[in-house]
Amino acid sequence: MTAPVNLYDGHYGHLEAETYQQIRNETYGEDLGQASWITVDESDQFYSWLNLEPSAQVLEIACGSGGFSAYIARKYKVDVTGVDLNQEGITAATHRADREGLTASLHFQVADANEQLPFSDASFEAVFCNDSINHLRNRLAALKEWFRLLKPTGRLLYTDPILVTGQLSNEEMTIRSSIGYYLFTPLGINEQLLAEAGFDLVHVEDVTANVALTAGRWHAAREKRKDVLLQFEPQERYEGVQRFLWVTHKLAEEGRLSRYAYVAQKER
Repeated sequence: MTAPVNLYDGHYGHLEAETYQQIRNETYGEDLGQASWITVDESDQFYSWLNLEPSAQVLEIACGSGGFSAYIARKYKVDVTGVDLNQEGITAATHRADREGLTASLHFQVADANEQLPFSDASFEAVFCNDSINHLRNRLAALKEWFRLLKPTGRLLYTDPILVTGQLSNEEMTIRSSIGYYLFTPLGINEQLLAEAGFDLVHVEDVTANVALTAGRWHAAREKRKDVLLQFEPQERYEGVQRFLWVTHKLAEEGRLSRYAYVAQKER
């Protein structure tokens, strides 16, 4: 049986280490402190789909170390609130805001997106959740909560990175979900749940290519620095992360597990 892999605590705990910065630069082309499949180019594309004006209020669900939040706050002059369950991630995100002089437009706090979030109705022009909705246990409840938080005509954008689009072995599914709770979803379910939550669907796009690209690069960049990484990571964790990244790359490249972006709007 594949042992659980602690990806996030280790990632956020060593965020500023030179070796991990080098790995992220080789993986993504530009280091935002990511622990997902998003690149800077994709960040710009996603932002354009949100249809926002400067000073808009944005909520990022599962913000991690705050890289995307900081990027759009700095480049597009929006105010971003980020929430994440991981204290290490929020600590890193808060340090990022201080370091980059963005404390006026960036706000981070620990919150569990499986529960009601501590914000008033209609607080945000946009809600964004990248590569994390698959970790939430009740997707319909989460979508209804995000609907509550959006202002009328506000937009939701999320990516679902584990859509089942081919045959998967039990071993592949176990390794792909080894870093936490995962909800594997067939195509078509997201559209149904968005409608049930009250949203109007605006756009759907297959963005699987970034998973195949970044997972493969991430695996290779770590393999090249194995000796150094073993000074930070126990052997078992190193090998578990490598298995996770290789299977993620393989399933995406072969089109058996896909990532789609969904853009929806609150019309009332």
